[in-house]
Amino acid sequence: MIADLWPLLNLRLTTERVVLRSPNDDELATLAGIAAEGVHAPGERPYLVPWTEGTPGERAVHVVQQHWRRRGEWTPESWELELAVFVDGLPVGMVALRARDFRVRREVKTESWLGIDYQRRGLGTEARAALLHLAFAELDAQSAVSEVFQDNAASQGVSRRLRYRSDGISRDVRDDDVVVSDRLRLDRTEWASSARLSVAASGVAPCLPLFGVSG
Repeated sequence: MIADLWPLLNLRLTTERVVLRSPNDDELATLAGIAAEGVHAPGERPYLVPWTEGTPGERAVHVVQQHWRRRGEWTPESWELELAVFVDGLPVGMVALRARDFRVRREVKTESWLGIDYQRRGLGTEARAALLHLAFAELDAQSAVSEVFQDNAASQGVSRRLRYRSDGISRDVRDDDVVVSDRLRLDRTEWASSARLSVAASGVAPCLPLFGVSG
């Protein structure tokens, strides 16, 4: 079976309301359709990479290509784990956990998007909490970082609720203008000492070598 070669297909993270796992191709097509309909209000620009500013068809293709690319370019030294967010069995968005030289640095970054109809319900917080459980409890990460535009209230709120702390700013260029993001960091000690959502993880052990982690 393909999962014998790619055990990440069996990785699953479950909270009270959401399940994170790899989507099959039909589920990926559903997610592409959700992205095509829009994942933020018109006029907002919450992402540095302007993939949500294209046509509906371009947004859909981006979702599919990015998912395939992240699988195809995976190495233990540089990986991007992208999982679909399922609510009541339906895919409603995507999350990602990314790292470079994780074996040594033990640092991860997160990213996410949800369909508009599933925003402002706390689902993004649960999905991020599940990723953090994978990072800290299962992979022995030492820190998680996030870079968020200063006017992105929703993502800022998720990070603050999960006890990320300010770690400075980053400055990037978008459309020939400088945009400023808050750099936020959650250290292992802060994560371990905070109240956390219950997260069940399965299928992790066979994936450890892919993450550059010893069993």
